[in-house]
Amino acid sequence: MKRIAALLPDLAPWRSSADFRRLWAQGAVTVFASFMALIALPLQIKELTGSPFAVGAMGAVELVPLVVFGLYGGALADAVDRRKVIMATEAGLGLLALVLLLNALLPHPLLWPLYVVAGAVSALTGLQRPALDSLLARIVRHEHQTAAAALNSLRWQVGSIAGPSLAGLMVAYAGHAAAYAVTVAGYLVSLLLCRGLAPAPAAHDADKPSLRGITEGARYACSRPVLLGTYAIDLAAMLFAFPNAVFPFLADELHADWSLGLMYAAGSVGSLVLGVTSGWTSRVRRHGLLVVAGATGWGVAIAAAGWFGNVWAVLLCLAVAGAGDMLSGLGRATIWNQTIPEELRGRLAGIEVLSYSVGPQLGQVRAGTLAGWTGTRSAVWSGGLACVASVGLLCLALPKLLAYDAETDPDARARKARQEALTGEAASAASRAGAAS
Repeated sequence: MKRIAALLPDLAPWRSSADFRRLWAQGAVTVFASFMALIALPLQIKELTGSPFAVGAMGAVELVPLVVFGLYGGALADAVDRRKVIMATEAGLGLLALVLLLNALLPHPLLWPLYVVAGAVSALTGLQRPALDSLLARIVRHEHQTAAAALNSLRWQVGSIAGPSLAGLMVAYAGHAAAYAVTVAGYLVSLLLCRGLAPAPAAHDADKPSLRGITEGARYACSRPVLLGTYAIDLAAMLFAFPNAVFPFLADELHADWSLGLMYAAGSVGSLVLGVTSGWTSRVRRHGLLVVAGATGWGVAIAAAGWFGNVWAVLLCLAVAGAGDMLSGLGRATIWNQTIPEELRGRLAGIEVLSYSVGPQLGQVRAGTLAGWTGTRSAVWSGGLACVASVGLLCLALPKLLAYDAETDPDARARKARQEALTGEAASAASRAGAAS
């Protein structure tokens, strides 16, 4: 029983931080609500146009706002109260969902508002994510960062499996308007949960958001080989081995059209399995090894998925790849939250948004283009091998990533000491206030 208990998710962040509990619950509601719109929106565009190009164009509309506002959102998170940023953007996302609902209720829904809303949602998400991600380092203790990342990933994986399924059923049987109504209600509940978060003001000497501030954050990231390694490995893994765009063609080649939905879900299933057995990761100190091992496992599993001709073997490989991706993600999130100074946390979170969002977009283009030239399965397995090779080369170029140890790394030790000092100051202030009363 003790061995089984050791594998279960570590709930220490949940028990020790009320703000983490609120943020986790808010995220769970938002994941479910956003998936309703995420599924309903492209389906509505398909219904209105009948054009695959029109549906695909939504991705192009979303990419630029995400990049621009993700970088600005990082600078904003370092300059103002992060709680206010989260609440303002959450309210904005709710209003955009309301626009979708009102448009869906029209006798003849319009097409152009769908693209406008898609771009605006991407912009608000870019503004919000750095504030959300950087807040985690402030409200969770240094030694609980891996556990917090695992719990957040577990929340996401459950949502990414259940959310699309329920959204598809709702759209099919109740219509787009019903799905958008659930999204509006979800953002309202999320906003109420956010109100309970403690204020997270910027440092008193924080500069206003500016291009100079963004550049300062980028220079800091480039000066830290460990951070640079986490970004580069994630980008390489997604660029070379993100084959989702060719799944429809892979299912055709395997003569298993029925397996397409399972291909998209398999990665999330693998991540979920790792998530519910992630207790052991809280005892790991060499988080760079987690990044490298997870990305290597992802590449090997994707290569195997392209090599095998049996659909069940392919699905198993995709599930293993999802577990590898989550393992790498836990290592990256822990290093970020354990080493980056508080005054730069927002700007570096903006860079992180680009790290894990641009890669899959470019990976889709790579996979689709190569599949047209060499065939679907070769595009998949060659991408997996390229991922493994690039991870190996990056380890040679940035050996400090592999050597990272949370107990000895100077940036991690400085971040931990600063957090402990702030905790001690807060406890002393509370004690003095109690004595005075």
